[in-house]
Amino acid sequence: MSVIPATGREWHLVARPEGWPKQEDFALREAPVSEPGPGQLLVRNLYMSVDPYMRARMNDVKSYVPPFQLDQPMDGGAVGKVLVSDVDGIAPGDYVLHFGGWREYAVVEGKSAVKVDPEVAPLPAYLGVLGMTGLTAYAGLLEVASFKEGDAVFVSGAAGAVGSEVGQIAKLKGASRVIGSAGTDEKVRLLVDEYGFDAAFNYKKDPVAEQLKEAAPNGIDVYFDNVGGEHLEAAIERLNLHGRITVCGMIAQYNATEPPAAPRNLGLIIGKRLRMQGMLVYDHQDLQEQFFEEVGTWIRESKLHYRETVVKGVENAVDAFLGMLRGENIGKMIVAFED
Repeated sequence: MSVIPATGREWHLVARPEGWPKQEDFALREAPVSEPGPGQLLVRNLYMSVDPYMRARMNDVKSYVPPFQLDQPMDGGAVGKVLVSDVDGIAPGDYVLHFGGWREYAVVEGKSAVKVDPEVAPLPAYLGVLGMTGLTAYAGLLEVASFKEGDAVFVSGAAGAVGSEVGQIAKLKGASRVIGSAGTDEKVRLLVDEYGFDAAFNYKKDPVAEQLKEAAPNGIDVYFDNVGGEHLEAAIERLNLHGRITVCGMIAQYNATEPPAAPRNLGLIIGKRLRMQGMLVYDHQDLQEQFFEEVGTWIRESKLHYRETVVKGVENAVDAFLGMLRGENIGKMIVAFED
């Protein structure tokens, strides 16, 4: 039987950030470890995810998910080992994917935990390529953007966990051309050499509109937006008639204190008959089984590649989060809790 400690560490939001978050906005605190109640699990977290959407949850505004509460533990995706279970089908020693991240020990409702198998895929993969980010890429391209064979696809933030998977799925599904943007030359090389993009560019070197025009001389049919702002404006300019835009994220604006200057060409949506749709992965859970089967097969056959940036130690979770916002990660940013 696993030993249950009296206390564990957890991250609290202690101040609402203005612009870029700072270390002083967070506090790592000791808290009692509770026994699980009926229908609950006690989980020792092994890995947790940090994601761009968490920045929006630090603002006290109404949104699709409630904001983090001050002086309370934050939450997010995590994978851990079950210590105590009152849930049929889940036993101590099993591994589960759940939403009680940002802490060493979590009491989790059994109905919201998904058992995962480390023999099928490494545990961190369930937070990335086979997790929420992977399903976001899969559903956002195939369902929201109505991708079809022969489409030319542009992905912003393409070296990140979502973007890199979008581009590879598009290639595997028969895209005529896949273009990605990234923030360093190293990431640009990764997109072309490892992920198989047809073209990629460093958006920090020259205006996005100029580089996209050169990379997509015949225009694009699908734009998968992780950035917003200048990228969205450039994509609208290059989209062909009846083009589609999936708006997954707008990381360029998350820490802004002033309204963005771009896009300034939204009027083109009318003449080009463009379709622009926001997406939340929670609306596409019906694709989960199909996603696991298809993407899992591509991974096993080495047709789909992924990277992870791993930061060790719960005490470094905020550093990992801030690093992810600055684009320091390649692929999925994950925090590994030390045993």
